[in-house]
Amino acid sequence: MKPVAVSHRTRASDTTRSLEKYYALHAHIYDATRWAFLFGRSAILEVARSAAPAPLRILEVGCGTGRNLIQLARLFPHAQLTGVDLSAAMLNVARRKTACYGPRISLKAQSYHAPLGRTGGYDLVLCSYALSMFNPGFEAAIASARADLKYNGHFALVDFHASRWPWFTRWMQINHVRMDGQLLPLLRENFTPVIDHIRPAYGGVWDYGLFVGRKKD
Repeated sequence: MKPVAVSHRTRASDTTRSLEKYYALHAHIYDATRWAFLFGRSAILEVARSAAPAPLRILEVGCGTGRNLIQLARLFPHAQLTGVDLSAAMLNVARRKTACYGPRISLKAQSYHAPLGRTGGYDLVLCSYALSMFNPGFEAAIASARADLKYNGHFALVDFHASRWPWFTRWMQINHVRMDGQLLPLLRENFTPVIDHIRPAYGGVWDYGLFVGRKKD
């Protein structure tokens, strides 16, 4: 019997369902537990502010519980913010946390496999520990971000990069995280780097990347 070919779309759908289940379990403990792993989340916001000091429209892809959206609203008091996430459970937490900002922050429950297509585009697109979990799919998300950014807009990312320890890479795969070192090279192909750093975590158990790039012509 010939093996049945599995399409890219089928694998992406399976990944989406798996992530929805994963975050349904983790949504209410996410903020309390991830501080020990998700390094650089505050740093990327400051780095993005230095590169794009006055964005008026900001999109966060994989906004989760809304932590970054609240900080972005404080850093950029004149900006309109949009958060996209496929997890309804995570967005329920985000809605409660961002309600005080009213219409300044809007939330969309969907995957990011195609551009949102907002008229005029976004000045800043942020991905914080999201793209490494788009597996498969971060290529489509990067292409979508390019399309959603206005001319000279900026793309900012902090995310897992790679580990020299195969056991850690396998463990992260179980938790839906891709750590094969392919994300940053793809970003360099699609954006002109402004900030491009790889930093070690826990003495080099893994590396994470900080990247800000300007949309190429």
